Amino acid sequence: MKKNILYSVLALVAFNVTGFAQSGTKSEAATQKPIGYPIQAVPISQVKVTDGFWLPIIKRVQEKTIAYAIQKCTEEGRFENFLIAGGVKKGEVKGQMPFDDSDVYKIIEGASNSLISAPDEKLEVLLDSLISIIKVGQEKDGYLTTWRTINPAKPPAPWVKVEKGERWEYMSMSHEEYNAGHMYEAAAVHYWATGKRNFLDIALKNADLFVKTFGDKPGQILAVPGHEIIETGLIKLYQITGKEDYLKLAKFYLDHRGDPNKKEQYGAYAQDHLPVTKQDEAVGHAVRAVYLYAGMTDIAAIYNDAAYRAAIDKIWHNMVEKKIYITGGIGARHDGEAFGDNYELPNLTAYNETCAAIGSVYWNNRLFNLTGDVKYTDVLERTMYNGLISGMSLKGTEFFYPNALESDGKYLFNRGACTRSAWFDCSCCPTNLIRFIPSIPGLIYAQQDNTLYVNLYMSNNAQVTLASQNVEISQQTAYPRDGAVKVTVTPEKQGVFTLKLRVPGWARDEVMPGGLYHYTTSLKASPQLSINGKKQSLAINDGYYTIDRTWKKGDVVALTFPMEVREVQASEKIAEDKGKLALERGPLVYTVEAADNADMKVATINSRTKFTVKKMPTLLKGIYTIEGKTNGKTFTAIPYYTWSNRGVNEMKVWLPESK
Repeated sequence: MKKNILYSVLALVAFNVTGFAQSGTKSEAATQKPIGYPIQAVPISQVKVTDGFWLPIIKRVQEKTIAYAIQKCTEEGRFENFLIAGGVKKGEVKGQMPFDDSDVYKIIEGASNSLISAPDEKLEVLLDSLISIIKVGQEKDGYLTTWRTINPAKPPAPWVKVEKGERWEYMSMSHEEYNAGHMYEAAAVHYWATGKRNFLDIALKNADLFVKTFGDKPGQILAVPGHEIIETGLIKLYQITGKEDYLKLAKFYLDHRGDPNKKEQYGAYAQDHLPVTKQDEAVGHAVRAVYLYAGMTDIAAIYNDAAYRAAIDKIWHNMVEKKIYITGGIGARHDGEAFGDNYELPNLTAYNETCAAIGSVYWNNRLFNLTGDVKYTDVLERTMYNGLISGMSLKGTEFFYPNALESDGKYLFNRGACTRSAWFDCSCCPTNLIRFIPSIPGLIYAQQDNTLYVNLYMSNNAQVTLASQNVEISQQTAYPRDGAVKVTVTPEKQGVFTLKLRVPGWARDEVMPGGLYHYTTSLKASPQLSINGKKQSLAINDGYYTIDRTWKKGDVVALTFPMEVREVQASEKIAEDKGKLALERGPLVYTVEAADNADMKVATINSRTKFTVKKMPTLLKGIYTIEGKTNGKTFTAIPYYTWSNRGVNEMKVWLPESK
């Protein structure tokens, strides 16, 4: 983190909250407990990423984006709102959104994830100070939404209706539960990172108020959140405390969606049109939706609930087979930030909110932990490498809210801009990137009894505790730029266990589960595997190389995935992609940008197009370009996630198929 920004924020915090003590001490007891999922992630604390692709992205967030977001939140009064709510300062609500509090929570969550992998005493002190500010804004009974406390009759956004000026009014848009959910998520991660209870106790006090307030008992409010996420947050608090009231309230909120006989209906926009177990299509506001589906998956896992499981399976298939972009982006419509109809996937006007991509990753990771099915990690990987990290610039201080698949350099798709923006009045996406990116090390490995899953490929060193023994595992790779992966396995003692190495969908000739997209030709080469230098004729089973053997110290598994340039064709049912093809190499989707192509019309593809891959170490922080030659004319394609880092540009993912 840049010292000048850090010190200026610390000075602001110290000035405003002098006398508010920090609480809690580090404790080894702050560990994550399993909550019903048969497969468990190997946590961030046990994985050290050394990767040439992902580590710079993670460090960019740790060293630049966190400080930048704190500075922006300071300038826009996010922290000041807590002080005004607590009476330490005077004034009106700062900002324009009822969920501005959540930006503070997401920054703390991301910074806490960062502390796990990269301990930083100054950052930890800063978080304690920010938490002290949050505590100032909490009311005596635990309530915490600053705009309601400051002036409940004057919401910061005109679309939040006020009648009596009371708590919980107009819940479909008030975001009181949304703020709380992000607070619970952040407080849990902060507790796991530091062992301190200062933020956790604030969250628990607030959650106890929710438990007391909402339900179907006399005197309670029977209502559900407008914007979901409190459900998964409550479950994290249950995971820490074992207090079933939190789990029961999460399930209550889910069980009562779509119940017109007892409560106000918010409609399909908020996934409140049908009971959740009757829903079979991804609809409405895409971020709300995937947060809901993540909560439903938690309940399916904890309660072994067949009805919940059947519903999420149907919804997932609908999303992946009919409503997802080749980049993994979801949410076709700007209107309502919403899923469109089946096969409604426009390119120029695609929405694909960055937050929705992040929510999709969270949901798909849960589904993998529930089932062990490779298809969920295939979607997760595609989303991470393309439609998610595209949301942040290579500098770490400019952002996409929507992620279009085409730009004419004129249409202001990015909330008033046609390139990346330094910030937004609605800053949910930048802070969500901060929340998510430092957590990436926790997605690489998973374990179940005596089985170790290798799900993502990036250079790292990890410590894993299996049922039979402790195992060190490391990866050395230049993935996604190169398909060679070296996995070194060092068990504590010689012994038998199972290693499952994921073969990515693209290396199995599958663009996406369900067939919405397909490659025009098959791979020329096949994935290869060797153990200690000896080539193995091992079959790919359910998307994995599964190795059962007696492992000894220093065993090496070498993988080679063929990094060929692939042409992708969309389903005929996607109207906008007819007569067009897209390019991929490995897990990366490519795009053509005017910065590299003086004449964008030259960028066409046919069966005779010749492709050349070029290593460009100084371009866009180091990429491989694809040079295509069609009918004697040449174009250059770059990885999709890197576009719009050179100002306003035309861009296309889907290129015309020429004769």
